Amino acid sequence: MKQISIKSHYPFFLLLFVFICLAVNNPLRAQNTIQNINRRADTVAEKDVIDIILGVLKKDASKRGPTGEKHSGKLHLSGSPAIEYSLQTGLSFNVTGNIAFYTTDQADANISSILVAPMFTQKQQFVVPLQSSIWTKGNLYNFIGDWRFLKYPEDTYGLGGNTKSADGYKLDYNYIRFYQFALRKIGNDLYTGLGYQLDYHYNIKELTPPVGVITDFQRYGFASSSRSSGLSLDFLYDTRRNSINPDPGFYSNIVFRQNMQWIGSDENYNSLLIDVRKYLHPISGSRNTLAFWSYNLFTLGGHPPYLDLPSTGWDTYSNTGRGYVQSRFRSRNMVDLEAEYRFGISRNGLIGGVVFANAQSYSEMTTNRFEVLQPGYGAGLRIKFNKFSRTNVCIDYGFGLHGSSGLFLNLGEVF
Repeated sequence: MKQISIKSHYPFFLLLFVFICLAVNNPLRAQNTIQNINRRADTVAEKDVIDIILGVLKKDASKRGPTGEKHSGKLHLSGSPAIEYSLQTGLSFNVTGNIAFYTTDQADANISSILVAPMFTQKQQFVVPLQSSIWTKGNLYNFIGDWRFLKYPEDTYGLGGNTKSADGYKLDYNYIRFYQFALRKIGNDLYTGLGYQLDYHYNIKELTPPVGVITDFQRYGFASSSRSSGLSLDFLYDTRRNSINPDPGFYSNIVFRQNMQWIGSDENYNSLLIDVRKYLHPISGSRNTLAFWSYNLFTLGGHPPYLDLPSTGWDTYSNTGRGYVQSRFRSRNMVDLEAEYRFGISRNGLIGGVVFANAQSYSEMTTNRFEVLQPGYGAGLRIKFNKFSRTNVCIDYGFGLHGSSGLFLNLGEVF
């Protein structure tokens, strides 16, 4: 693997070093400080954006009840219109809504959630996603859905990890994604089940390909439409009770996907997804969270369509590789590692912050080896939108190599 100079990223590594020294080398001092903050915070009522709005409207926010209680059937709504900016969209207008609820009052019940966020952007992109995770009583079944429609002009940069920003040119296409899984509990926090996954791209056009050059897309196999249709075998281990804003716990999802022509796929090919996440409180008594994420997608055999190859920012919530534009890297195999430290700022829980770092690598098409590492880092704010579902508005600014940087926004934690 090529060596990466840390000189241009000195501020980030200095910040990381200071954080490690404070949190690890001085645990007793840090623990006492955190415990004192938490004791003071316990005397302050927790607030969210909805409380602030009710206060402005001179409504009684206390009628919303205390946090921490689980009432089956009660819906916790979070949402608002917003004007945003990101690398892949430019300025955008969207209406984001999140519905969270419990199907039982049991203490170990997992929270169910439905997210919808239609968006229209400066780059003339139109996106309608509907993503859901529904738990039945006793956490016996988990139904997971990722449905979306996109009209999506965007840039593509070729294949492998050695591509340059200057290699980018514009594509345009329509995209329908339909992923649906049904999982059943087979042990403590352990689930398995089947799913169906459809990726359908059509009206694909290369709008501004370089003149006189055969693009990687053309070399790989350009087509005006592509369809991947496959059955999936899913194994899930999840000790989290709130996937919107996880407490300490562990998550592991392994999905084997077999695309087959007899159910509508253009090609027979298979892939393997390995998604692992760990959450912990590094200091006893601290409410702050240290979170780790490993997202890896491998093509095991066959020839996937170009737009269905693993790529930056094409996970369920478009979050891998903060610091780089969506689709910046693409190849047959990808490895993405991320870590972030989430901490409180205001005593009432309304404002928090995060520092994060990540590294992604994509296999080279000629050797199938991982030869280049692309790091990213940044920081952001967390604004508590709904204290019952613990939904945060996440505003991050990330940096990558060669001047890559941008704003990244989410409703709910990045992972």
